[in-house]
Amino acid sequence: MKAAIYKGKKNIELVELPTPQAGDDDVVIQNIYAGICGSDVAVYNHGTETGHKVGINHEFGHEAISRVAEVGKNVTGFKVGERVYPYPLYARGDTSRAGSMGAFSEYILIPNAQLNKQLYPVPQAIDTRIGAMIEPFTVGTCAARHGDPHQGDQAIVYGAGTIGLSAAVALTHFGVKQVVVVDQSDFRLNIARQLGFETINNAHEDVRQKGITLLGSTFGIHGECPDAAIFIDAVGRNDILHDFIEFGPIDSRFVSVGINNTKPDFNFLELTYGSKSVGGSGGYRPEDVHTVMTIMASQQFNLATMITQEVDQAHLEEGIKTATDVDHALKVLVNYHIQ
Repeated sequence: MKAAIYKGKKNIELVELPTPQAGDDDVVIQNIYAGICGSDVAVYNHGTETGHKVGINHEFGHEAISRVAEVGKNVTGFKVGERVYPYPLYARGDTSRAGSMGAFSEYILIPNAQLNKQLYPVPQAIDTRIGAMIEPFTVGTCAARHGDPHQGDQAIVYGAGTIGLSAAVALTHFGVKQVVVVDQSDFRLNIARQLGFETINNAHEDVRQKGITLLGSTFGIHGECPDAAIFIDAVGRNDILHDFIEFGPIDSRFVSVGINNTKPDFNFLELTYGSKSVGGSGGYRPEDVHTVMTIMASQQFNLATMITQEVDQAHLEEGIKTATDVDHALKVLVNYHIQ
């Protein structure tokens, strides 16, 4: 099989490796599509220790929709040819391999495979290309869940990438009345609007003032502010937390899901007086997989608008570079051309 091997910063080699064979308790899957994640872009551009941990000389990629290629004799619940979603945290039998599952390889060996643990069947109602986004959607859905959404809440999501938009979609699914998406890319904000969300370009628009216009006003400890119970940071910038501290309403919640390795500087007393909460959301849980599949199968949202480019496996590096361009790309897929 052909496999993409991470050799270091801006260095990927496509090599020939033995196609894995299933043992008695294993399943081998063949990737149909892989998604290029922002953490893949970060590792490619900046080296290891950014985002997911990817080792030198390792296979990598962690977003995939696949089909079952071989089933070990002791394994039940799977049929050759059926579509499955590999759960990165458990897929390789080593949780440290979550970021290097092998989505950029043609095949993956799933040891000790169990239904709805390492592999989840993909419902027929989900288009295969849409299913390639299950993994990032679970991340966004987990972040939305951590925001403790209630029926009729309103929310502001910073970041119109795949994670931010999936969080916005999940918030709507959970009953949030209106979601405003904030970004500095008009290209991505246009996609957010196609999904039904109001938008703010904070490169030249004031989030507080336009947020009040879009969501109505309420009060925080610094006066009038947008009526948003939930703020989600899917970018990873300290000024977003500062926005929340400055104009998040009383009792509002902030969830950080964007990668941010810096130490924020803020006055904790302002959170105390505002009765506001700040939390993080990393990764996903099994219940998020089921929620995402329900959302995708409902076809309520035109999620295909989020897929902006496809590349062949041989052009993976080109795809990663394309995914870096926020003014012309959102979700870039690797197409293995499996019929």
